[in-house]
Amino acid sequence: MRKSPGDKVPSFSVFDILGNEHSSEKYIGKQWMLSFFRYASCPACNLRIHELTKVYDELQQNGIQILTVFESPKTSILDYVSKDELPFPIIPDPDRKLYKLFGVESSWLKFIFGLPTVVKGVLNGFFPGKMEGDLAIIPADFLIGKNGIIQKAYYGKNFGDHIPIKEINSFSNYYDI
Repeated sequence: MRKSPGDKVPSFSVFDILGNEHSSEKYIGKQWMLSFFRYASCPACNLRIHELTKVYDELQQNGIQILTVFESPKTSILDYVSKDELPFPIIPDPDRKLYKLFGVESSWLKFIFGLPTVVKGVLNGFFPGKMEGDLAIIPADFLIGKNGIIQKAYYGKNFGDHIPIKEINSFSNYYDI
């Protein structure tokens, strides 16, 4: 079931690729973004991770934490996504438990509309590799306030569609809760 602004973040506790525990309770008192991706070698996903990495310091200065989720196992994420040290945690979720908890959907129609983003990813040096999981999973982003309430639920229009960086960056200005 999709989440909406005003919903309390579902309770969860997971481990990132480095073995660090993350839970919804850990982020109480912080503004944060929970971002769902496809599989680890997805060119569009890796392009977005690259974009988030480039603006991470600015997001941190604005008090925004990032937690990302891939539907791939840890080994694939280490092979494809974290070739460079990333400044934010990545959660492996091959069973898609968090995806289900947050109503992240699969759509072959939206998959087709995302194909141009693959080209953009490849042109930026992110090449497809092992495809895992539900290939038609569509990304979703959630901006969550300090009180654990979802302020913005953004479900992608295709597999390369995420909440605009500008909107994430201004999150602390608009949502002071």
